[in-house]
Amino acid sequence: MHPGKNPPNPFANAPLERQGELRKNPEHLAELSSAAATRYLLIARERNVVERRSNVPVMLSATSLRALAGDTVHSIFLGEHNAAPLFVADLDDLGDEALAAGLGARTESLRTLGLSLPPASASLAAYARAMVLWDRRHRYCGRCGGFTSSQEGGHVRRCRDVACGNSMFPRVDPAIIVLVTDGERALLGRQASWDANRYSTLAGFVEPGESLEEAVAREVHEESGVRVHDVEYHSSQPWPFPSSLMLGFIARASSTEIVLRDGELESAQWISRADIVDKVIRLPFRVSISYRLIEHWYDAGNPGQMQRDLGQT
Repeated sequence: MHPGKNPPNPFANAPLERQGELRKNPEHLAELSSAAATRYLLIARERNVVERRSNVPVMLSATSLRALAGDTVHSIFLGEHNAAPLFVADLDDLGDEALAAGLGARTESLRTLGLSLPPASASLAAYARAMVLWDRRHRYCGRCGGFTSSQEGGHVRRCRDVACGNSMFPRVDPAIIVLVTDGERALLGRQASWDANRYSTLAGFVEPGESLEEAVAREVHEESGVRVHDVEYHSSQPWPFPSSLMLGFIARASSTEIVLRDGELESAQWISRADIVDKVIRLPFRVSISYRLIEHWYDAGNPGQMQRDLGQT
């Protein structure tokens, strides 16, 4: 584990040792996959499998997994958790009815899980889902279009055509997310597809050939017409929807006139601390780094102030 911001953002700091060196030892991984101590997280229909009466992710032994799904279920090695090997098993499109009958379980959206699970469980659930989604989206070679096979514990997919031999590795898409402030106010925006009056900090993907700081300035100007300077890094967050890495920044506004330039936002406005207390807008979900960036600005060096003002302590 590599500790990040303290406390880490949701979905970060998964409590396991990834043990990447074991991925190149298929014989040893095969032994681990059936060991008595080994546990499997489960993904079905691209959703996490949780206990039916709670949001706790199901962890099965190898024996229980075989009883549920047979011997051919595809799995990916995640690492060592609580001194035991941990895999994720892709149950494909196994439905809630079958899961309820076989396990007393159901599937749940990771967005919901992130709001309810302890941080350690949420980060494991996010890692498991991200790996399965990457695996599913790379069943075909991006170079020749041929079938690929899973190798190195599920962390490589290689083209089966030996003349091609293309290898694909799990990737994340870097995206910036930024709290822009003029000192007393924060610039927040909303997309038309969001629930009513929900606002968030501005965000966008990093483009080829630009630095993170350039991406911050470009995205803010494209979406809102506002110019920024003094771009400072805050923290990052794995965001497996499906495979982004959110890179959080704080920036100072050089201009304040809002002009919605690229159609990404339905609305953008400057929000004061009083507006937040008066609930003029709905803040982003607490599972997101956007919420933490707003909280950082609001607190202004006085940790917990926003929570106290909102009566959430």
